[in-house]
Amino acid sequence: MKIPPEITYRNVDKTQAIDNLLQEKIAKLEHICNYINSCHITIEKIHDRPRSGSPYRVRIDLTIPPGHELVAQRNPGESIQYEPLDAVIRQTFDAMRQQLTKLTQLQRASEKAGRYEEAQENIGFVTKLFRENGYGFLKNLEGREIYFHENSVLNHDFERLEIGTGVHFSPEEGENGPQASTVKIVDKPGVCAGKSSTTMIEPPLDW
Repeated sequence: MKIPPEITYRNVDKTQAIDNLLQEKIAKLEHICNYINSCHITIEKIHDRPRSGSPYRVRIDLTIPPGHELVAQRNPGESIQYEPLDAVIRQTFDAMRQQLTKLTQLQRASEKAGRYEEAQENIGFVTKLFRENGYGFLKNLEGREIYFHENSVLNHDFERLEIGTGVHFSPEEGENGPQASTVKIVDKPGVCAGKSSTTMIEPPLDW
């Protein structure tokens, strides 16, 4: 956690047992999300003898990058009468755990989708070769034509290229339009892109 947890007690005596419980629960939240920015916990006693529910209120505030704020709160009247403080703390942390788990799952799914989309954008096939002049063209999966020079082909593999060879490339904008700064052979069309891959790379039908 970037900022040490802040724990505020109001009308409640701090005990070692309660502090140990809080540290245990905080550690479990960090196990779910190891990039929590800050955690603020407020524990207060609202009533000495409430007509219903527990006399305690517990609130947890978390901040998660890039700008998420999560709040879990357990108020008097939301639980059985005279419910002990440790039970209220556990219930509040359970509610926060559910929120945090959902958020981190969404973030990881979004990150994974972003990496996949980026990888797909940087896959293409050689469509034109001018060996004597040392350059060629490829198309990405969106059909955009991109220039590359033989010096951009990694491992001196320019001579291995053929029309239809699948490649990974790094795109950039050149003076005359899009070009590839690096080009690496993946495999021939119809062959798996690497021994560990299960995805078949096929050029679009109009190529």
